[in-house]
Amino acid sequence: MKELAHLRPESCALMVVDIQARLMPVINGREEMTRNASLLMKAAEVMKIPIVATTQYAARIGELLPAVQAELGDVVPLDKMEFDCFANPAIKARIKELPREINTLIICGVETHICIYQTVMGALKAGYRVWVPADGVSSRTVGNYETGLARINELGATVGNTEMIIYELLHRAGTPEFKELLPFLK
Repeated sequence: MKELAHLRPESCALMVVDIQARLMPVINGREEMTRNASLLMKAAEVMKIPIVATTQYAARIGELLPAVQAELGDVVPLDKMEFDCFANPAIKARIKELPREINTLIICGVETHICIYQTVMGALKAGYRVWVPADGVSSRTVGNYETGLARINELGATVGNTEMIIYELLHRAGTPEFKELLPFLK
Protein backbone atom coordinates (compact mmCIF):
# COMPACT_ATOMS: atom_id res chain seq x y z
CA MET A 1 0.00 0.00 0.00
CA LYS A 2 1.22 3.49 -0.85
CA GLU A 3 2.20 5.75 2.01
CA LEU A 4 -0.72 7.95 3.01
CA ALA A 5 0.31 11.57 3.36
CA HIS A 6 -1.37 14.75 2.21
CA LEU A 7 0.39 16.94 -0.30
CA ARG A 8 1.84 20.03 1.39
CA PRO A 9 3.35 22.93 -0.58
CA GLU A 10 6.49 23.00 1.59
CA SER A 11 7.29 19.36 0.76
CA CYS A 12 6.60 19.51 -3.01
CA ALA A 13 8.33 20.59 -6.21
CA LEU A 14 6.82 20.71 -9.69
CA MET A 15 8.64 19.25 -12.68
CA VAL A 16 7.54 20.55 -16.10
CA VAL A 17 8.91 18.16 -18.71
CA ASP A 18 9.44 18.96 -22.40
CA ILE A 19 6.32 20.98 -23.34
CA GLN A 20 8.03 22.19 -26.51
CA ALA A 21 6.57 24.10 -29.45
CA ARG A 22 7.69 21.73 -32.24
CA LEU A 23 6.53 18.63 -30.38
CA MET A 24 3.07 19.83 -29.34
CA PRO A 25 1.28 19.66 -32.74
CA VAL A 26 1.48 15.83 -32.66
CA ILE A 27 0.47 15.42 -28.99
CA ASN A 28 -2.99 14.01 -28.32
CA GLY A 29 -5.15 16.35 -26.20
CA ARG A 30 -2.42 18.99 -26.21
CA GLU A 31 -4.76 21.89 -25.35
CA GLU A 32 -6.08 20.26 -22.16
CA MET A 33 -2.63 19.01 -21.15
CA THR A 34 -1.04 22.43 -21.70
CA ARG A 35 -3.88 24.22 -19.87
CA ASN A 36 -3.51 21.91 -16.86
CA ALA A 37 0.29 22.13 -16.81
CA SER A 38 -0.05 25.93 -16.89
CA LEU A 39 -2.54 25.77 -14.02
CA LEU A 40 -0.09 23.68 -12.00
CA MET A 41 2.64 26.26 -12.68
CA LYS A 42 0.32 29.07 -11.57
CA ALA A 43 -0.53 27.15 -8.39
CA ALA A 44 3.17 26.53 -7.77
CA GLU A 45 3.86 30.25 -8.07
CA VAL A 46 1.03 31.17 -5.70
CA MET A 47 2.01 28.52 -3.13
CA LYS A 48 5.77 29.13 -3.51
CA ILE A 49 6.45 25.61 -4.77
CA PRO A 50 9.78 25.33 -6.61
CA ILE A 51 9.65 24.45 -10.31
CA VAL A 52 12.19 22.52 -12.36
CA ALA A 53 11.59 22.70 -16.12
CA THR A 54 13.22 20.71 -18.91
CA THR A 55 13.48 20.56 -22.67
CA GLN A 56 14.42 17.54 -24.77
CA TYR A 57 17.17 18.33 -27.29
CA ALA A 58 16.05 21.94 -27.75
CA ALA A 59 18.40 22.47 -30.72
CA ARG A 60 16.25 20.01 -32.67
CA ILE A 61 12.82 20.06 -31.00
CA GLY A 62 12.74 23.74 -30.09
CA GLU A 63 12.04 25.83 -27.03
CA LEU A 64 9.11 25.52 -24.65
CA LEU A 65 5.72 26.70 -25.80
CA PRO A 66 5.60 30.49 -25.28
CA ALA A 67 2.58 30.14 -22.95
CA VAL A 68 4.48 27.63 -20.81
CA GLN A 69 7.62 29.79 -20.71
CA ALA A 70 5.46 32.77 -19.68
CA GLU A 71 4.06 30.79 -16.72
CA LEU A 72 7.58 29.77 -15.69
CA GLY A 73 8.69 33.37 -15.27
CA ASP A 74 12.40 33.36 -14.50
CA VAL A 75 12.71 29.55 -14.29
CA VAL A 76 15.23 28.54 -16.95
CA PRO A 77 14.55 25.15 -18.52
CA LEU A 78 17.40 22.67 -18.43
CA ASP A 79 18.08 20.89 -21.71
CA LYS A 80 18.68 17.15 -21.87
CA MET A 81 19.27 14.32 -24.27
CA GLU A 82 18.26 11.68 -21.71
CA PHE A 83 14.62 10.61 -21.41
CA ASP A 84 14.87 10.20 -17.60
CA CYS A 85 15.47 13.66 -16.13
CA PHE A 86 17.33 11.99 -13.24
CA ALA A 87 19.89 10.61 -15.73
CA ASN A 88 20.92 14.16 -16.67
CA PRO A 89 23.65 15.53 -14.34
CA ALA A 90 22.49 19.19 -14.52
CA ILE A 91 18.86 18.34 -13.80
CA LYS A 92 19.81 15.93 -11.04
CA ALA A 93 22.01 18.64 -9.49
CA ARG A 94 19.16 21.17 -9.69
CA ILE A 95 16.82 18.74 -7.94
CA LYS A 96 19.42 18.16 -5.22
CA GLU A 97 19.53 21.95 -4.67
CA LEU A 98 15.86 21.97 -3.67
CA PRO A 99 15.13 22.49 0.04
CA ARG A 100 15.67 19.32 2.07
CA GLU A 101 12.04 19.16 3.20
CA ILE A 102 10.94 18.47 -0.39
CA ASN A 103 10.12 14.77 -0.64
CA THR A 104 7.42 14.84 -3.33
CA LEU A 105 7.62 15.64 -7.03
CA ILE A 106 4.59 16.52 -9.12
CA ILE A 107 5.50 15.72 -12.72
CA CYS A 108 3.65 17.06 -15.78
CA GLY A 109 4.48 17.27 -19.48
CA VAL A 110 5.19 14.90 -22.35
CA GLU A 111 5.44 12.16 -23.39
CA THR A 112 3.72 9.98 -20.79
CA HIS A 113 5.20 6.68 -21.96
CA ILE A 114 8.74 7.99 -22.47
CA CYS A 115 10.12 10.97 -20.54
CA ILE A 116 7.37 11.13 -17.90
CA TYR A 117 7.49 7.39 -17.19
CA GLN A 118 11.30 7.25 -17.09
CA THR A 119 11.52 10.39 -14.93
CA VAL A 120 8.96 8.94 -12.52
CA MET A 121 11.11 5.82 -12.24
CA GLY A 122 14.22 7.94 -11.65
CA ALA A 123 12.43 10.01 -8.99
CA LEU A 124 11.13 6.93 -7.19
CA LYS A 125 14.60 5.34 -7.27
CA ALA A 126 15.97 8.59 -5.79
CA GLY A 127 13.51 8.27 -2.89
CA TYR A 128 10.86 10.82 -3.85
CA ARG A 129 7.11 10.38 -3.61
CA VAL A 130 5.64 11.12 -7.03
CA TRP A 131 2.31 12.46 -8.23
CA VAL A 132 1.38 12.55 -11.91
CA PRO A 133 -1.72 14.48 -13.04
CA ALA A 134 -3.36 12.29 -15.71
CA ASP A 135 -4.75 15.44 -17.35
CA GLY A 136 -1.37 17.20 -17.20
CA VAL A 137 0.57 14.63 -19.22
CA SER A 138 0.08 13.21 -22.71
CA SER A 139 1.60 11.30 -25.62
CA ARG A 140 1.21 11.23 -29.38
CA THR A 141 -1.31 8.38 -29.18
CA VAL A 142 -3.97 7.46 -26.64
CA GLY A 143 -2.56 3.94 -26.41
CA ASN A 144 0.92 5.18 -25.49
CA TYR A 145 -0.58 7.60 -22.95
CA GLU A 146 -2.66 4.85 -21.30
CA THR A 147 0.22 2.37 -21.24
CA GLY A 148 2.49 5.04 -19.73
CA LEU A 149 -0.02 5.91 -16.98
CA ALA A 150 -0.60 2.23 -16.19
CA ARG A 151 3.14 1.62 -15.84
CA ILE A 152 3.58 4.77 -13.73
CA ASN A 153 0.85 3.52 -11.39
CA GLU A 154 2.45 0.05 -11.23
CA LEU A 155 5.74 1.64 -10.18
CA GLY A 156 4.03 3.15 -7.13
CA ALA A 157 3.55 6.76 -8.17
CA THR A 158 0.17 8.35 -7.49
CA VAL A 159 -1.90 9.18 -10.56
CA GLY A 160 -4.47 11.90 -9.95
CA ASN A 161 -5.62 14.99 -11.79
CA THR A 162 -4.76 18.66 -11.74
CA GLU A 163 -7.68 19.84 -9.59
CA MET A 164 -7.16 16.98 -7.13
CA ILE A 165 -3.52 17.98 -6.70
CA ILE A 166 -4.20 21.71 -6.39
CA TYR A 167 -7.07 21.35 -3.92
CA GLU A 168 -5.01 18.96 -1.80
CA LEU A 169 -2.14 21.45 -1.78
CA LEU A 170 -4.56 24.25 -0.82
CA HIS A 171 -5.95 22.10 2.02
CA ARG A 172 -8.82 24.50 2.78
CA ALA A 173 -10.99 27.23 1.33
CA GLY A 174 -10.81 30.88 2.34
CA THR A 175 -7.04 31.28 2.38
CA PRO A 176 -5.34 34.01 0.31
CA GLU A 177 -3.90 31.28 -1.96
CA PHE A 178 -7.35 29.75 -2.46
CA LYS A 179 -8.85 33.13 -3.33
CA GLU A 180 -6.04 33.85 -5.80
CA LEU A 181 -6.39 30.50 -7.57
CA LEU A 182 -10.19 30.16 -7.48
CA PRO A 183 -10.82 32.16 -10.70
CA PHE A 184 -8.57 29.69 -12.57
CA LEU A 185 -10.29 26.66 -11.06
CA LYS A 186 -13.83 27.56 -12.14
